[in-house]
Amino acid sequence: MEHQMHLLPEPFETLKSGSKVIEIRLNDEKRQKVKSGDTIIFHKLPEGREILKVMVLELLHYKDFKSLYQNVPFHQLGCSGKTMEWMLENTYKTYTREQEEKYGALGIRIELIK
Repeated sequence: MEHQMHLLPEPFETLKSGSKVIEIRLNDEKRQKVKSGDTIIFHKLPEGREILKVMVLELLHYKDFKSLYQNVPFHQLGCSGKTMEWMLENTYKTYTREQEEKYGALGIRIELIK
């Protein structure tokens, strides 16, 4: 199955460079449909014209983002040198704690398809 998702410019570029191998998302209804072996087309915001295609290798399920960040090295997220505080603060700019409590956090281990 093929999925469509959007990425802000900075994470898009870290994915493109190969330094990001795990995408972090809320494990909402849309992400619950993603399975290992699926493909994802990432569209670079704001226009969405530039795209990257990836293969889903593994899904990492956690009850919250802090647990995910405690178990996944930041460099795999394209966030080398960042602190736990920074990671959580930036995550909560995108997702609310209520959403996190309802759905949990998801790490999607991916491989860029050239």
